[in-house]
Amino acid sequence: MSSETPSELIYQLDDKPPVLESFFAAIQHLLASFVGIVTPTLIIGGILGLQQQLPYLISMALIASGIGTFVQAYKPFGIGAGMLCVQGTSFAFLGAILSAGFIARDAGGGPEEIIALITSLCFVGAFVQIGLSQFIPRLRKIVTPLVTGIVITSIGISLIKVGMTDLAGGLNSPDFGSPANLMLGFFVIAVIVLMNISSNNWVRLSSIVVGLIAGFGVAALTGMLNPGDLMPSAAISVPIPFKYGFNLELAAFIPLAVIYVISSVETTGDITANCIISGQPITGEGYIQRIKSGVLGDGINSMIAAVLNSFPNTTFSQNTGVIQLTGIASRHIGIYIAGILVFIGLFQGVGVILQQIPKPVLGGATLVMFGTVAAAGIKILASEYIDRRKMIIIAVSLGLGLGLALVPDVFAKTPDLVQNIFSSAAATAGLTAMLLSLLLPELKEHD
Repeated sequence: MSSETPSELIYQLDDKPPVLESFFAAIQHLLASFVGIVTPTLIIGGILGLQQQLPYLISMALIASGIGTFVQAYKPFGIGAGMLCVQGTSFAFLGAILSAGFIARDAGGGPEEIIALITSLCFVGAFVQIGLSQFIPRLRKIVTPLVTGIVITSIGISLIKVGMTDLAGGLNSPDFGSPANLMLGFFVIAVIVLMNISSNNWVRLSSIVVGLIAGFGVAALTGMLNPGDLMPSAAISVPIPFKYGFNLELAAFIPLAVIYVISSVETTGDITANCIISGQPITGEGYIQRIKSGVLGDGINSMIAAVLNSFPNTTFSQNTGVIQLTGIASRHIGIYIAGILVFIGLFQGVGVILQQIPKPVLGGATLVMFGTVAAAGIKILASEYIDRRKMIIIAVSLGLGLGLALVPDVFAKTPDLVQNIFSSAAATAGLTAMLLSLLLPELKEHD
């Protein structure tokens, strides 16, 4: 079975477009993915108090994404899907990463100890995905669309609190909830919503970027931003493997491992969608091998990101839409995207400027983004036929996962191992959904 005939594609998978067209297509992919690449790092740095290290971490996120995109496009040593799969920092890991950061911080660790623990866990966790890549067909029998929908919904809903907190001014901000902060945050949301209802595909595609720029501009005009803080730094960010050290807390590893499992299944879906848009087969041995290599690429790229002091990478689904819009499925565009990302990442000034984005502006944008994640999970669940068995799985999984997000101290008097395992709402919901899916028998048709 093949996907749709790629008659609408201007350049197919192995074509080499001219330099100008390739560069223009690469810019479109960057517009769709840039905010997604840097935002998780901004959130992690802001919540865990990593302000001094944040410009460097943002640079490393960009460089890691560039390397990962190259790996997926050019498939060195058989690693990667051999497609235009833009890689970026995954939102799915935010909850587990923040939980690990809190463990290091509560133990008296400073910023370097926090980063060391997080990147070490991410490095070891990447081997989970590397190993699972060879068993993807079997894995999909365990991590079903029901489980995936529950986890994605949990991720989105549990992170909405982060977006709303930033919209109000940021945690412990002296002007938290001030009318100025709220108006700025809602202005950014309004810009994004208005652009998303446009009939122009390019306008919708750039809505988050334009919303951030518009909010940034309003903040500057209203005196909420100090122009002196925007002086670009000339410092070059030199990648230093495990710059902040290497440290493991195995109890904090389990929630992260669960998300790596879910991420593997999500990547399978993203690569399949890319195959459909790019006119490639979606059945047969060649397709299975492409999926295995693509998920392996995700794991290797996440491992590289951890070595570079960044966070797990994943295949971005939004870039599949860019392929459809541009009609350019050529994997050779990946080298342009990779080159631009690495070049931008080398200049620490980019991170310095991004760090100055006012919290209400970032909060307005992330609130929409996290809401979109939750909506995507709900869409997956809505596509399922929900019988009594599935209803119970959804109810218990979301109840425990989101209940933990609302009452994080519920396991405060349990052993540390239990607290660490159930420290993430998404991981708790995912573990519960997988366990119940295995334990509860399938209902007969007449049930």
